[in-house]
Amino acid sequence: MIIKMAATNKFSSTREHLFKVLVIGEFGVGKTSIIRRYVDGHFNPNYKLTIGVDFALKSIEWDTDTKVNLQLWDIAGHERFGHMTRVYYKYAIAAIIVFDLSRPATFDSIPKWLNDVNSKVMLSNEDPVPVILLANKCDVEDVTIDEKKISDFCQAHNIVKWYQTSAKDNVNIDEAMKLLIDYILKLPAENQQPEEHITLPSRRHSNTNPGNTYEESFEEDDTGRQKQSQCCS
Repeated sequence: MIIKMAATNKFSSTREHLFKVLVIGEFGVGKTSIIRRYVDGHFNPNYKLTIGVDFALKSIEWDTDTKVNLQLWDIAGHERFGHMTRVYYKYAIAAIIVFDLSRPATFDSIPKWLNDVNSKVMLSNEDPVPVILLANKCDVEDVTIDEKKISDFCQAHNIVKWYQTSAKDNVNIDEAMKLLIDYILKLPAENQQPEEHITLPSRRHSNTNPGNTYEESFEEDDTGRQKQSQCCS
Protein backbone atom coordinates (compact mmCIF):
# COMPACT_ATOMS: atom_id res chain seq x y z
CA MET A 1 0.00 0.00 0.00
CA ILE A 2 1.49 3.33 -1.07
CA ILE A 3 0.46 6.58 0.59
CA LYS A 4 1.08 9.91 -1.15
CA MET A 5 0.46 12.93 1.02
CA ALA A 6 3.10 15.53 0.20
CA ALA A 7 0.95 17.75 -1.96
CA THR A 8 -1.09 20.91 -1.73
CA ASN A 9 -4.76 20.47 -2.54
CA LYS A 10 -5.67 22.81 -5.38
CA PHE A 11 -8.82 23.81 -3.46
CA SER A 12 -6.97 24.45 -0.21
CA SER A 13 -3.81 26.22 0.95
CA THR A 14 -3.04 23.48 3.47
CA ARG A 15 0.13 21.51 2.80
CA GLU A 16 0.02 17.88 3.89
CA HIS A 17 3.11 15.92 4.92
CA LEU A 18 3.74 12.24 5.60
CA PHE A 19 6.66 11.52 7.94
CA LYS A 20 7.91 8.06 8.86
CA VAL A 21 9.38 7.94 12.37
CA LEU A 22 11.02 4.90 13.99
CA VAL A 23 10.37 4.00 17.63
CA ILE A 24 13.16 1.70 18.80
CA GLY A 25 14.80 0.32 21.93
CA GLU A 26 15.04 -2.89 23.96
CA PHE A 27 11.97 -5.05 24.51
CA GLY A 28 9.74 -4.09 27.43
CA VAL A 29 10.82 -0.44 27.64
CA GLY A 30 7.32 0.81 26.76
CA LYS A 31 7.55 1.65 23.05
CA THR A 32 4.08 0.34 22.23
CA SER A 33 2.60 1.97 25.33
CA ILE A 34 4.09 5.35 24.36
CA ILE A 35 2.69 5.07 20.84
CA ARG A 36 -0.77 4.06 22.09
CA ARG A 37 -0.81 6.90 24.58
CA TYR A 38 0.14 9.39 21.88
CA VAL A 39 -2.10 8.05 19.10
CA ASP A 40 -5.13 6.76 21.01
CA GLY A 41 -4.87 8.64 24.30
CA HIS A 42 -4.97 5.63 26.60
CA PHE A 43 -2.69 3.24 28.49
CA ASN A 44 -3.01 -0.54 28.64
CA PRO A 45 -0.48 -2.45 30.77
CA ASN A 46 -1.18 -5.71 28.92
CA TYR A 47 0.27 -5.14 25.43
CA LYS A 48 1.71 -8.19 23.69
CA LEU A 49 5.35 -8.42 22.64
CA THR A 50 5.68 -6.78 19.24
CA ILE A 51 6.64 -9.31 16.57
CA GLY A 52 8.64 -7.73 13.77
CA VAL A 53 6.99 -4.32 13.46
CA ASP A 54 3.73 -2.53 14.27
CA PHE A 55 2.45 0.67 12.69
CA ALA A 56 0.34 3.56 13.91
CA LEU A 57 -0.76 6.70 12.08
CA LYS A 58 -1.60 10.01 13.72
CA SER A 59 -2.80 13.08 11.84
CA ILE A 60 -2.02 16.48 13.34
CA GLU A 61 -3.39 19.84 12.25
CA TRP A 62 -0.08 21.54 12.90
CA ASP A 63 -1.22 25.03 11.96
CA THR A 64 -3.68 26.65 9.58
CA ASP A 65 -1.40 25.86 6.62
CA THR A 66 0.10 22.50 7.58
CA LYS A 67 -1.21 19.00 8.27
CA VAL A 68 1.23 16.31 9.43
CA ASN A 69 0.54 12.59 9.04
CA LEU A 70 2.94 10.84 11.37
CA GLN A 71 3.60 7.19 10.61
CA LEU A 72 5.12 5.60 13.73
CA TRP A 73 6.98 2.31 13.21
CA ASP A 74 7.12 0.31 16.44
CA ILE A 75 10.18 -1.92 15.90
CA ALA A 76 10.47 -5.12 17.94
CA GLY A 77 13.18 -4.79 20.57
CA HIS A 78 13.90 -8.50 20.87
CA GLU A 79 17.39 -9.33 19.62
CA ARG A 80 16.24 -12.08 17.26
CA PHE A 81 14.37 -9.56 15.12
CA GLY A 82 17.35 -7.22 14.71
CA HIS A 83 18.53 -8.61 11.36
CA MET A 84 15.42 -7.21 9.66
CA THR A 85 15.75 -3.60 10.73
CA ARG A 86 17.19 -2.40 7.42
CA VAL A 87 13.95 -2.99 5.54
CA TYR A 88 11.94 -1.44 8.38
CA TYR A 89 14.12 1.69 8.61
CA LYS A 90 13.97 2.64 4.93
CA TYR A 91 12.79 6.22 4.23
CA ALA A 92 12.48 7.12 7.93
CA ILE A 93 13.04 10.80 8.59
CA ALA A 94 13.62 10.56 12.36
CA ALA A 95 13.94 8.08 15.22
CA ILE A 96 12.85 7.88 18.83
CA ILE A 97 14.98 5.70 21.10
CA VAL A 98 13.28 4.56 24.30
CA PHE A 99 14.86 3.13 27.45
CA ASP A 100 13.40 2.07 30.79
CA LEU A 101 14.53 4.10 33.81
CA SER A 102 13.86 1.11 36.07
CA ARG A 103 16.20 -1.14 34.01
CA PRO A 104 19.65 0.50 33.70
CA ALA A 105 20.80 -2.10 31.15
CA THR A 106 18.35 -0.64 28.64
CA PHE A 107 20.24 2.67 28.80
CA ASP A 108 23.48 0.82 28.11
CA SER A 109 21.93 -0.58 24.93
CA ILE A 110 21.23 2.85 23.42
CA PRO A 111 24.54 3.05 21.48
CA LYS A 112 23.64 -0.23 19.76
CA TRP A 113 20.31 1.18 18.57
CA LEU A 114 21.84 4.51 17.61
CA ASN A 115 24.54 2.81 15.56
CA ASP A 116 21.91 0.59 13.95
CA VAL A 117 19.92 3.63 12.81
CA ASN A 118 22.94 5.59 11.62
CA SER A 119 24.25 2.64 9.62
CA LYS A 120 20.95 1.85 7.88
CA VAL A 121 19.11 5.10 7.19
CA MET A 122 20.01 8.74 6.55
CA LEU A 123 18.44 11.91 5.23
CA SER A 124 18.44 12.61 1.52
CA ASN A 125 21.62 14.69 1.88
CA GLU A 126 23.27 11.76 3.74
CA ASP A 127 23.17 13.48 7.13
CA PRO A 128 22.06 11.33 10.09
CA VAL A 129 18.34 11.34 10.83
CA PRO A 130 17.40 13.37 13.93
CA VAL A 131 16.98 11.30 17.09
CA ILE A 132 15.29 12.04 20.40
CA LEU A 133 15.66 9.93 23.55
CA LEU A 134 12.79 9.02 25.90
CA ALA A 135 13.67 7.96 29.44
CA ASN A 136 10.44 6.07 30.05
CA LYS A 137 8.66 4.84 33.20
CA CYS A 138 9.52 7.89 35.30
CA ASP A 139 6.35 7.00 37.26
CA VAL A 140 8.05 3.93 38.79
CA GLU A 141 8.91 4.50 42.45
CA ASP A 142 12.54 4.69 43.57
CA VAL A 143 14.04 4.98 40.08
CA THR A 144 17.34 6.82 39.90
CA ILE A 145 17.59 9.48 37.20
CA ASP A 146 21.09 10.70 36.48
CA GLU A 147 20.16 13.74 34.41
CA LYS A 148 23.76 14.82 33.84
CA LYS A 149 24.75 11.39 32.55
CA ILE A 150 21.84 11.33 30.11
CA SER A 151 22.40 14.93 28.99
CA ASP A 152 26.13 14.32 28.46
CA PHE A 153 25.35 11.20 26.44
CA CYS A 154 22.90 13.10 24.23
CA GLN A 155 25.38 15.90 23.64
CA ALA A 156 28.17 13.46 22.79
CA HIS A 157 26.00 11.54 20.32
CA ASN A 158 24.15 14.46 18.67
CA ILE A 159 20.76 13.46 20.06
CA VAL A 160 18.37 16.38 19.64
CA LYS A 161 16.86 16.22 23.14
CA TRP A 162 15.79 13.78 25.86
CA TYR A 163 12.68 13.64 28.02
CA GLN A 164 11.57 11.78 31.10
CA THR A 165 8.32 10.13 30.06
CA SER A 166 5.54 7.97 31.44
CA ALA A 167 3.01 6.31 29.15
CA LYS A 168 1.02 5.33 32.25
CA ASP A 169 0.71 8.88 33.61
CA ASN A 170 0.97 10.66 30.23
CA VAL A 171 4.11 12.62 31.10
CA ASN A 172 6.00 14.57 28.39
CA ILE A 173 4.91 12.39 25.47
CA ASP A 174 3.01 15.10 23.60
CA GLU A 175 5.80 17.57 24.35
CA ALA A 176 8.46 15.25 22.95
CA MET A 177 6.47 14.56 19.79
CA LYS A 178 5.79 18.26 19.22
CA LEU A 179 9.50 19.03 19.46
CA LEU A 180 10.36 16.24 17.02
CA ILE A 181 7.73 17.29 14.47
CA ASP A 182 8.86 20.91 14.71
CA TYR A 183 12.46 19.79 14.13
CA ILE A 184 11.48 17.72 11.09
CA LEU A 185 9.43 20.55 9.57
CA LYS A 186 12.44 22.87 9.87
CA LEU A 187 14.70 20.53 7.90
CA PRO A 188 15.57 21.95 4.47
CA ALA A 189 13.30 20.46 1.81
CA GLU A 190 16.26 18.90 -0.01
CA ASN A 191 17.19 16.95 3.15
CA GLN A 192 13.79 15.36 3.66
CA GLN A 193 12.89 11.86 2.59
CA PRO A 194 10.84 11.30 -0.61
CA GLU A 195 7.37 10.92 0.89
CA GLU A 196 5.96 9.25 -2.21
CA HIS A 197 8.13 6.20 -1.44
CA ILE A 198 6.81 5.65 2.09
CA THR A 199 4.74 2.48 2.08
CA LEU A 200 2.83 0.20 4.40
CA PRO A 201 2.59 -3.55 3.84
CA SER A 202 -0.85 -5.05 3.34
CA ARG A 203 -2.87 -4.94 6.54
CA ARG A 204 -2.97 -8.31 8.34
CA HIS A 205 -3.43 -7.96 12.06
CA SER A 206 -3.75 -5.36 14.80
CA ASN A 207 -2.89 -5.96 18.42
CA THR A 208 -4.96 -3.15 19.90
CA ASN A 209 -6.65 -0.86 17.40
CA PRO A 210 -7.86 -2.21 14.05
CA GLY A 211 -8.33 1.28 12.68
CA ASN A 212 -4.80 2.57 13.06
CA THR A 213 -2.30 -0.25 13.57
CA TYR A 214 -0.72 -2.83 11.36
CA GLU A 215 1.58 -5.77 11.94
CA GLU A 216 3.83 -7.44 9.39
CA SER A 217 6.78 -9.79 9.44
CA PHE A 218 9.39 -10.60 6.83
CA GLU A 219 12.02 -13.24 6.27
CA GLU A 220 15.03 -13.52 4.00
CA ASP A 221 15.26 -15.93 1.09
CA ASP A 222 18.43 -17.74 0.07
CA THR A 223 19.68 -14.71 -1.84
CA GLY A 224 19.46 -12.44 1.20
CA ARG A 225 16.53 -10.47 -0.20
CA GLN A 226 13.51 -9.82 1.99
CA LYS A 227 10.22 -11.53 1.30
CA GLN A 228 6.92 -11.22 3.08
CA SER A 229 6.24 -13.98 5.57
CA GLN A 230 2.91 -15.77 5.69
CA CYS A 231 2.98 -16.00 9.46
CA CYS A 232 3.86 -13.49 12.14
CA SER A 233 2.91 -15.21 15.37
